[in-house]
Amino acid sequence: MTRLEKIKLNIPNGVDALLVTGEINQYYLTGFEFTDGYVIITRSASLLLTDFRYIEAAKQTASDEFEVRMFEGKRSLYMKDIFIELGIKNIAFEDEELIFADLKKLEQTFVDITFSPMGDIIDKMREFKDEGEISNIIAAQRIAERAFEHILGFINPERTEIDVALELEFFMRSHGAKDVSFKTIAVSGKASSLPHGEPRPVKLEKGFLTMDFGAKVNGYCSDMTRTVCLGKADTEMKRVYNTVLEAQAAAREAFDFGKTGGEVDSVARKIIDKSGYKGCFGHSLGHGVGLNIHETPRVAPGSDTVLTAGHVVTCEPGIYIEGKFGVRIEDMVVFHRDRIENITKATHELIEL
Repeated sequence: MTRLEKIKLNIPNGVDALLVTGEINQYYLTGFEFTDGYVIITRSASLLLTDFRYIEAAKQTASDEFEVRMFEGKRSLYMKDIFIELGIKNIAFEDEELIFADLKKLEQTFVDITFSPMGDIIDKMREFKDEGEISNIIAAQRIAERAFEHILGFINPERTEIDVALELEFFMRSHGAKDVSFKTIAVSGKASSLPHGEPRPVKLEKGFLTMDFGAKVNGYCSDMTRTVCLGKADTEMKRVYNTVLEAQAAAREAFDFGKTGGEVDSVARKIIDKSGYKGCFGHSLGHGVGLNIHETPRVAPGSDTVLTAGHVVTCEPGIYIEGKFGVRIEDMVVFHRDRIENITKATHELIEL
């Protein structure tokens, strides 16, 4: 069953059509990436509407399940004609994508149409990846791993944090990534205690250097974090690193079909807490990855989401000691139909440069 067929089966009772405005969800459903237009889905029709800038590419690229049409004249009048043509009286919109001002504009323009929130219909579909999606994520991860290998030879005391971040991004883009998954993190010394610190225009400080980065392939993200040491790690630094490493390995082993995200999170959190670093692991163990860098399911305290086939999640415990340093190690774990795989192949051992 195709994605379009699945979503048609999930059109709520009393709703005539789904109005998809989010660019990522439009791409997910149609296979065409564009930034200006609409996707309209009814139980009997599926339209991709865009303008002259995208029309040729849309006809060539979009799934043949969709009828591609170009806006003609005033958009509101063109849309009104479509609503009449398809007998649409009630439309469900993406409540997490459509901003309030745009919703009010639609309601004022189409006074005969009732607009209602769609909820998480598409998000629930996207939560479970098929093997094609997983292949794209793995391809993106392989590019990120090559970038990590490259950056180890790039790092020296004269580089800045911004230099490192930009080099990672340049390498990924020049080795097959269409884009980066998110703004690259590269923070050193005391700044490594900031889980999402911004790279600074300062030379790399001795001590830990945490790099969190990812590539995109065919729209799908990868996500990995490695912490290396600039210079020799002292006893305390080794203890913190090895504690995070132990917690990460235990959590990876704990992933299993039928377990909840909260159960797996607790495995890593207990190890860190019992090692004397309670309160220093302030974020969740992981999150889903797909077309967005953060998707469901959550692997977090209290999460009751049952992990199962199609889930792609991160495993990224950390310890952050304010004013001193921080360590995070992150892999991605895939739940295939018949097995669970850690798709991150980069070393976990402490690297001293």
